[in-house]
Amino acid sequence: MSTALGQAGEERAARYLKRRGFKILGRNIRLGRGELDIVACSDELLLFVEVKTHKTRESGLLAMHDDKCARLLSAAESWLAGHASYAHLQCRFDLIIVTPRLGLPGWLPPRIEHMRNIIN
Repeated sequence: MSTALGQAGEERAARYLKRRGFKILGRNIRLGRGELDIVACSDELLLFVEVKTHKTRESGLLAMHDDKCARLLSAAESWLAGHASYAHLQCRFDLIIVTPRLGLPGWLPPRIEHMRNIIN
C-alpha cells in the first residue's frame, strides 16, 4: 500500500477510536526500535495501536510477525518512560486492520477490524 493509503487508514482508525471514547495522545511516534501508529487512552486503559491498511485481512495479519511485535514493545516502553503520568493505566496492544470493500469502493467505506490484546 502507498503511504497515502496508510495515512488514510490511520486517520480512519483514529476516528474509530475517538467514536469509542478514546483520547488520541499521539500518532506516528518513533521511539526505541519501532514506531507507534496510535497511542490512545480512556479512563483506565492505555492503548498502543498498530494500524495495517491492506487489501486483505490476511495480509494485515501476516504483517504482525514476531520482530514487529518486539519493535512495538520497545517503542511502548520508551513512550512510557517519557510519560510517567500514564503509568498507572492498564496497557494493551491492539491491531486495527483497514481493508477496502470489494466492488464499489467509492460508495462503501473501508472495513475496520479491531483486534484487542494482540501482544500478551
